[in-house]
Amino acid sequence: MKRQAAAESASALIDEKIRKLGDWRGNMLANVRRIVHEADPDIVEEWKFMGTPVFSHSGIVCTGETYKSIVKMTFAKGAALKDPSGLFNSSLDANVRRAIDIREGEKINESALIDLIRDAVALNIVSKSKPKLRDTGRNPSG
Repeated sequence: MKRQAAAESASALIDEKIRKLGDWRGNMLANVRRIVHEADPDIVEEWKFMGTPVFSHSGIVCTGETYKSIVKMTFAKGAALKDPSGLFNSSLDANVRRAIDIREGEKINESALIDLIRDAVALNIVSKSKPKLRDTGRNPSG
């Protein structure tokens, strides 16, 4: 029950953030949120990193950050995802993450974004199911 209460609280905080923005950024964040849930109805909403909406399924899938001139979707394991539609346009040099910066008036390729979100969820699920190797400090060859 604690996890469900936390998710409900996070959802309320995201609702409030969208309402307080009151401009194109709030509308875009609401649209991004809708697309995330369309891609994966089992996504859990979280509120982390000092007020950032986070969308998780077996780990963080992406965040929905808002700045003065962009709405940014940062994918936690974006560097490991294929992006045939070229949605990623930010954090391209990062080792692990990738981001999509959306500016006022830009349209989102919803079908490509849904595919990207689903691939990120699948990667999280596979990564979580793999056993982690522990470093025992012993040399395996002898």
